[in-house]
Amino acid sequence: MTQKTASSSALTPLRGVRVLSLALNLPGPAAVMRLKQMGATCVKLEPPPLANAPSGDPMGTYNRTGYEAMHQGVLLVVADLKSDKGQKTLHRELAKADVLLTSFRPSALRKLGLEWKALRKLYPLLSMVTIVGAPGERAEEPGHDLTYLAENDLVTGLELPATLYADMGGSLMTTEAVLQATLVQRLKGKGSLIEVALSSAAAYLALPRTWGLTQPGAAVGGGHAGYRVYPCKDGRVAVAALEPHFAKALCAVAGITLSSGAAIMAPETHQAVAEFFSSKTSKALDQLAVAHDIPLHTLSK
Repeated sequence: MTQKTASSSALTPLRGVRVLSLALNLPGPAAVMRLKQMGATCVKLEPPPLANAPSGDPMGTYNRTGYEAMHQGVLLVVADLKSDKGQKTLHRELAKADVLLTSFRPSALRKLGLEWKALRKLYPLLSMVTIVGAPGERAEEPGHDLTYLAENDLVTGLELPATLYADMGGSLMTTEAVLQATLVQRLKGKGSLIEVALSSAAAYLALPRTWGLTQPGAAVGGGHAGYRVYPCKDGRVAVAALEPHFAKALCAVAGITLSSGAAIMAPETHQAVAEFFSSKTSKALDQLAVAHDIPLHTLSK
């Protein structure tokens, strides 16, 4: 008898769970996107848009493509939470929600009547996941993805990081927090409060660097000749021949003889590998990768 395995797209562990989001910009909506994919019913309250703005969420103005991708299938409701009407809308939705997702500072939550103690009295089964910049007493500090990456040694040189690592890492932690809260609700029949800090997400992503794995000169920090980015004839190649059998295959096609296991870290090996790649086109390298089982990816720029 063959056992059938459900595809990840068919898994909907949050079916029947209703998430109410007040979170704006990137981390919260990115989390909602994934929660919707896992079967949750997602409702978002947005502030009224400013003049000529397409939505009350700043993301809807400065990157409409991202905004629409993250809000596909999400029920959007305009509500000014500072008004009586908006508060009525808020509490109407809270009464139906299983999880509340916010991205306000603690002081803003207090002003909106969304402190955990007050919510717990009104809605005992409700869980709350609150996204903040930094944890605990630092939650009121201003900050953004770039500052959280910088404090965790993830900004090198003067170039901006290629993506918003802290925000996207924080969105994954938020998704995880909703799953945790849902599990507690089902096992213990009560709501819970979980704080997700973007600086903590950056710190988690930075652990390999903290451990020394990606520090300059370490094996995956440029010290291993088989794990680097090199120029080739018509672009660049990212090669990840880290394990001994991959490194051996790379050196074999490059005509390099390693005198010992440590020789892959030697300057002369780096030079020989660099010379090999610089003599090959992207197409030739792609063909070599397939023929000799070498993990690499060519880049045109």
